Amino acid sequence: MIKIKWLSHACWLIDFGDLRIIIDPFLTGNPKAPVRADEIKDVKYVLVTHNHFDHINDAFKIARNNNAKVIGIYELTMYPDRDGFPDENIIGMNKGSLSDLGDISIGMVNAVHSGNESGFIIRKNGVTIYHAGDTAFFGDMRYIREFYHPDIAMLPIGGFYTMGPMEAARAAELIGAKITFPMHYGTF
Repeated sequence: MIKIKWLSHACWLIDFGDLRIIIDPFLTGNPKAPVRADEIKDVKYVLVTHNHFDHINDAFKIARNNNAKVIGIYELTMYPDRDGFPDENIIGMNKGSLSDLGDISIGMVNAVHSGNESGFIIRKNGVTIYHAGDTAFFGDMRYIREFYHPDIAMLPIGGFYTMGPMEAARAAELIGAKITFPMHYGTF
């Protein structure tokens, strides 16, 4: 059984039972965060969709506290605020297909934003999750459905920096996930 908890903004804690991940941890300085970064325990991977503060803010702190690996776009490996974080605990990827990490498969897909942006495809225990990251609507979202068949999608709806509710509703149709969660709204 999978447990998914929204920690506000674009941050999600996903528990597959035998493995936990966190995506886009922005807890410190987030007025809506229900937990503190130091309360996040037992995560193996910290996924970061792009290098804006409201997505990467607590990534290295949580990874350090959990001896977890940070996964993000290749340029993340050169992120200046990583404070001596060990190279062996960073997995720099790029957009392409799923990569088998042994206990989970993770891939990066396109997003339309700024800050070395991407979305994530996560597959474990027969469940496929699509976290869109910060993105505008783009028609090639239909290929997310065609290639990966996500069961769960997480789409931004805040507008201004991302697509709004109207565009997200159309994106949800193209993606075709059984469950779609809204994110990246109401934080500020």
